[in-house]
Amino acid sequence: MSEASSEHKRRASLAPQTARKAPRLAAGRARALGLPTRGTTNANRLRRVDRWLLATQMPRLRDSARPLVVDLGYGSSAVTTLELVDRLEPEVDGLEVVGLEIDPARVAAVEADRDPPRVDFRVGGFELGGLQPVVVRAFNVLRQYDEESAAQAWDTMRAALGPGGVIVEGTCDEWGRRSAWVALDAGGPLTLTFSARLSTIGNPSDLAERLPKALIHHNVPGQPIHQFLQAFDASWAAAAGLTPFGPRQRWVAAVEALGAQGWPLVGSTRRWKHGEVTVRWSAVAPV
Repeated sequence: MSEASSEHKRRASLAPQTARKAPRLAAGRARALGLPTRGTTNANRLRRVDRWLLATQMPRLRDSARPLVVDLGYGSSAVTTLELVDRLEPEVDGLEVVGLEIDPARVAAVEADRDPPRVDFRVGGFELGGLQPVVVRAFNVLRQYDEESAAQAWDTMRAALGPGGVIVEGTCDEWGRRSAWVALDAGGPLTLTFSARLSTIGNPSDLAERLPKALIHHNVPGQPIHQFLQAFDASWAAAAGLTPFGPRQRWVAAVEALGAQGWPLVGSTRRWKHGEVTVRWSAVAPV
């Protein structure tokens, strides 16, 4: 074998390893787009976003000819996908839930949890496995990407949505006590939601650590998301007199103050009492 031929083979053997390290969208098996996540999860970790889905997205699912939900990147365990089925199924006739994972080994590992047509597990990534879902829950799947690649993932998912579909993309801590997510449709981002177990935060801005990739690097003076969190902290401080009545009452008062200041909030006191607040994306988008 010639020296040139040996060098060619050596470079070819190194190329796949280099591609796997790059934090960019890449095609894997079955043309699944993305990179494997750490895969860690815990039971009840996504209860906050599921509760929001139940409160806000049921008309979308009930009115759909095929109420298909995709849980993207469920991880090494199917527990949160099965919890999603249990929470939505009583409210939606004919519900279908598909868990997508880019790692075929994870799909094979949950084979026993398949229950078609109620729930299924397949290899897939940001292209959504060729499906056209009405709702996509994509949690803790974009933390490892740079901002440009995360934006590409948004575009890829939006292009794969079914008619009238919505994506809920966000992150939470290991136990689901602090969360933030963006709702997007085919036209782009719609809202940003924060949700927390209020006893775990000192200030609302503590939730900045959970901002989506599109915002987390823009939480600096002069940017709208920074202004929003600063205003929230100030309203929280002003409501300190309600502390004896519990953090929930203080949170509701702080959110009401934000609304009075002109921040375009979505939802009602019922949602705020759950430690939630939703603001229109246009008010916090990077400039």
